[in-house]
Amino acid sequence: MRQIQRRSLVDTVVDELKREISEGRWVLGTRIPSEAELTVVLGVSRPSVREGVRALVQLGLLETRQGDGTYVIATDPTQVALRRALHFADSREVIRVRRALDALAAAEAATSRTEEDVAHLTALLEQRQAAVRVRDSQAFTEADVAYHLGIAAASGNRLLSDIYASFDTSLRESISDASCLAAGGDPDPTDQHETLLRAIADGDAERARDAALGVLAEQERLLDERP
Repeated sequence: MRQIQRRSLVDTVVDELKREISEGRWVLGTRIPSEAELTVVLGVSRPSVREGVRALVQLGLLETRQGDGTYVIATDPTQVALRRALHFADSREVIRVRRALDALAAAEAATSRTEEDVAHLTALLEQRQAAVRVRDSQAFTEADVAYHLGIAAASGNRLLSDIYASFDTSLRESISDASCLAAGGDPDPTDQHETLLRAIADGDAERARDAALGVLAEQERLLDERP
């Protein structure tokens, strides 16, 4: 018979937060409740909540974003390992992997998207275009990342969407590195993002796949032109 181990409040908080993730109540990309809210829900002190959240950040399940909150960035150890591997990948490696993912996401989105998906993607594309007009590189990157994540979500393929969400940080860096604004140039009038959206809206899987690959080809070109 083993002795019963006394557990700290922090350990209990960690277990409760993990359970929210593992049981699907906090999915990838979810912004978790604030420290104050968790203190009330869990009935523990704020320092215990803070330490519990910090433990999950160190495990790679959560990410704290300054001024924005704390988000779920992985739901299991496999996703954590993938995110850490992606952290060391350069932008060209990320683009090469994205060829397979983006082509599949675009084709499946074209056959599975809803009217709400199309409206959401249209709004994100408008945000991206507005950022280009005022040359706001940060807003451009955020809108572009959200646009591609939105396409993956519109595919209706939960596994594909989760894998794509694991690329979040690397995707942001890759898009930032290869944007027309980062390169100091002007937007391409033949930008494939609009073509991609029209193909998805029209339900044309083949055209959507081609447009997705065209987007990545343009990003590679911009990377090659950078000094």
